[in-house]
Amino acid sequence: MTQQADSVLKAHERVLIVDFGSQVTQLIARRLRESGVYCEIHPFNKVDGAFLAAFGPQALILSGGPASVTWKDAPLADQAIFDSGLPILGICYGQQVMMHQLGGKVESGTSREFGRAFIEQVEADPILEGLFEGDNSEQVWMSHGDHVAEMAPGFGVIARSPGAPYAVIADPERKFYGTQFHPEVVHTTHGARLLRNFTHGVAGLKGDWTMAAYRAEAIQKIRNQVGKGRVICGLSGGVDSSVAAVLIHEAIGDQLTCVYVDHGLMRAGESEQVVSLFREHYNIPLVHVDASELFLGQLDGVTDPEKKRKIIGGLFIDVFDAEANKIGGADFLAQGTLYPDVIESVSAIGGPSVTIKSHHNVGGLPARMKMKLVEPLRELFKDEVRALGRELGLPEAFVGRHPFPGPGLAIRIPGAITREKADTLRKADAIYIDEIRKAGLYDEIWQAFSVLLPVNTVGVMGDERTYEAVLALRAVTSTDGMTADYYPFEHAFLGRVATRIINEVKGVNRVVYDVTSKPPGTIEWE
Repeated sequence: MTQQADSVLKAHERVLIVDFGSQVTQLIARRLRESGVYCEIHPFNKVDGAFLAAFGPQALILSGGPASVTWKDAPLADQAIFDSGLPILGICYGQQVMMHQLGGKVESGTSREFGRAFIEQVEADPILEGLFEGDNSEQVWMSHGDHVAEMAPGFGVIARSPGAPYAVIADPERKFYGTQFHPEVVHTTHGARLLRNFTHGVAGLKGDWTMAAYRAEAIQKIRNQVGKGRVICGLSGGVDSSVAAVLIHEAIGDQLTCVYVDHGLMRAGESEQVVSLFREHYNIPLVHVDASELFLGQLDGVTDPEKKRKIIGGLFIDVFDAEANKIGGADFLAQGTLYPDVIESVSAIGGPSVTIKSHHNVGGLPARMKMKLVEPLRELFKDEVRALGRELGLPEAFVGRHPFPGPGLAIRIPGAITREKADTLRKADAIYIDEIRKAGLYDEIWQAFSVLLPVNTVGVMGDERTYEAVLALRAVTSTDGMTADYYPFEHAFLGRVATRIINEVKGVNRVVYDVTSKPPGTIEWE
């Protein structure tokens, strides 16, 4: 981090999140930001005394993780963390690390808990303020195979559950706390309150971080990274790339050129809408490239979803390189990459989190790429990006749009992709979204789309046998894209959509609705 950018940050209170590889570590940061606290996530093996001195946090949080402290090479916290004199909160694995390193005992495999649990208060403490009101019970979310068997000296139990006798522990004198459950996930009913109690109550922070402050810091980081270089921004028209483009333009002005690539896998009318909306609202150079023949040709016969993503990622880079050469060269490629993209593709901070799927703009990028990446939204969730977009003054037509993946319809056509399948899916999807808008449900839903399945079924139309495709409808509610639940449409609505699609879209004779949550499924099918 440059000295100038660092000075922007140090004007604010700061919490350091020490990451041990949990898939939901970023949710800790999200909860803290919601309460106005600036924070950063850094891997456990980078945080030592020198790092703490340079970063200057007012409090520390140790995240969960997939390891066991009983392993020979278990990830451990640097002793400087516990010697810092700062308030510390350990979550799940973070609690176990504290106990293991401070003189307690952790046992493996004898007490597993996954999912919903209920804790009861044992002692009053500032970190529990506002919890356990009405009765002595709080819903929390457990996800652990190990458990604390003996507390370290100085600690006492302040909350427990039948399966976790040390559900919340505290050493008030040193301001050290630990939870066996995950307060950062929404399934812990008052988890955000507990985290706020730690940052504002125990650590005494005021909460001075705002989206306006993030905007200023991001602009400074972009300027520091880019200097006098030229930037190509891959514009899809979705909220992520639109916010990234406007933010970067505010930082570097005419050093930016936006490139919209139509890969033949966009929704109906998408290209025309994106180009017209962007040109009407912003005086940013925009190049519109029709590369549908190139993309569809390279994807011909490809069925593996990971290969699809990597082919698309590589072709995007080829197109961006070509367009960069046309304008005299570009040093950087800007993308609207978000944290959910990163955590599903690779571990963003070097920890041992698991790859779920390669996103075309993260794990799908080819090693041959010539330009360096500028990704100012890489650590943000979708709702934070929307807040930043409103801070930047983007029209609601951009900010309120449902997410649309960079690979487009390619990951909504399981199996081989053809132009005919893409056309069929486009027509069906347009009907589905039209009915959602007519019902006034668009803004209640996080994301809605159709999937054309590689399955044909027998049907009857006009007294004749048909053997045509199955179309799946998907609609989910979410706040950050990390977890999601299906939207509970009324059956009458689903029936109306199915009837229109079957009547109006040739090649489809059956419609189904996907009621899978995330997890265990992902929002997209591929």
